[in-house]
Amino acid sequence: MPPPAAPIVSGSRHIRHYARARAWCEWADFHTWPERVRADMADPDAAAWPPFLLLAMPGIDAAAQRLCAARWLSVRLAALQATADTAQPLAHRPPGGPPGPAGQTRLRVGYLSGDFQQHATAMLMVEMLEAHDRHRIELYAYSHAKDDGKGMRQRLMAQFDVFRDIQALDDRQAAQQMRDDAIDILVDLKGYTLGSRTLLLAHRPAPVQVSFLGYPGTLGQDFVDYLISDRFVTPHSAAGDYQEALACLPHSYQPRGRVNGLPPPPPTRQAAGLPEQAFVFACFNQAWKLTPEVFDAWCELLRTVPDSVLWLLDDPQASGNLRNEALERGVSPHRLIFAPDLSQAAHLARLPLMDLMLDTWPYNAHTTASDALSAGVPLVTLTGETFASRVAGGLLTAAGLPELITYSRADYVALARALALDPPRLRALRQGFERQRHAAHLFDVAGYTTSLEALYAQMWARHLAGLPPSAIDLPAQIS
Repeated sequence: MPPPAAPIVSGSRHIRHYARARAWCEWADFHTWPERVRADMADPDAAAWPPFLLLAMPGIDAAAQRLCAARWLSVRLAALQATADTAQPLAHRPPGGPPGPAGQTRLRVGYLSGDFQQHATAMLMVEMLEAHDRHRIELYAYSHAKDDGKGMRQRLMAQFDVFRDIQALDDRQAAQQMRDDAIDILVDLKGYTLGSRTLLLAHRPAPVQVSFLGYPGTLGQDFVDYLISDRFVTPHSAAGDYQEALACLPHSYQPRGRVNGLPPPPPTRQAAGLPEQAFVFACFNQAWKLTPEVFDAWCELLRTVPDSVLWLLDDPQASGNLRNEALERGVSPHRLIFAPDLSQAAHLARLPLMDLMLDTWPYNAHTTASDALSAGVPLVTLTGETFASRVAGGLLTAAGLPELITYSRADYVALARALALDPPRLRALRQGFERQRHAAHLFDVAGYTTSLEALYAQMWARHLAGLPPSAIDLPAQIS
């Protein structure tokens, strides 16, 4: 399994307490937290909340997430804004890359991340990087974390024209390296997650700066020009909730290749610790995405679907608490089955043992959802109003399964129950998806990459014309 996106956790004791309670599924005072957040945001002397923590908090809308991001950054930016290089304007210039294989000038794109290793972000991106048109795009990597030794970094390095390790450089030095490299478009892949170097972008090392993939929300400051998204995840009506201009791909914003090579055969249910004849509801999201309301819905399904079990990722801190929560809801703790951590290949191989994946809200499954869909497993989601709460719906739309999107808890439970209690209906759904899924937009990595390159080209054209960043809606025919 890839490591999850993790929040930056800092600030007061009660913020750290909240982060631990979410990670461990300790829900005794869960209902009090949205009001505490609102009170802290209204108090200029209160600690600023790390923005990531609000993405999974019920009752906190996208407008509040934007305010939180802006506040959290304001103190950190004050010192940077006083330095000369931060305020120095960058001159308009033609693309900085040398001529490509056919002699034309290439657009120089830099990707900034600490996840160029066996990580969810890298596994989503690798086939996209391999598909880039090297006649048009020159790729630079700026890595700020060590290699985990699992082989993914070597595959990634082969796709970049230049791979720079910037761990030993501070933000000012790294920004200068990017300027020296004449990067045209700098793409940050981390946002406000653990180990990020997003504040490096405040030094304005590139004329066009973009947030992509790693953080499902606004960064809340004007040093990022564009957020790459899609129109399901960020409809036109949501534009005011984002500091960045929304650059929307025609299908899903998330890259998802077909995964090269044949997957290993799935294990038997017995080998996976699952009852042979049970209906297997499953969710392999990390424990911090679970909420009491989500777990209420899952336990309702277990109570009303005979011989069903719930298959979850094992977590040393959270699993015992979840068993206790199940018991309090009238469900035997033995009906919760916890899956051990496995290698990525072994993890993907076991996914077809699921009968139906259940999504979380307000922070949906992201990579976990596309993993399931790539394995042919249908997913029932509840879509909300924030970026993080709409990702699974966008993936289902791009996969050709919009009928599995719901918009209320009651409809979510009703749909999951109906599929579980009607085996022919679920079988027909899975068989139909299996027939068409490899042709779905979600898995069209070549079309996706062509569209992404078209987004980059439009961003750069606006820059060369002296125009400010503006929303981009790429038509479907581009891909």
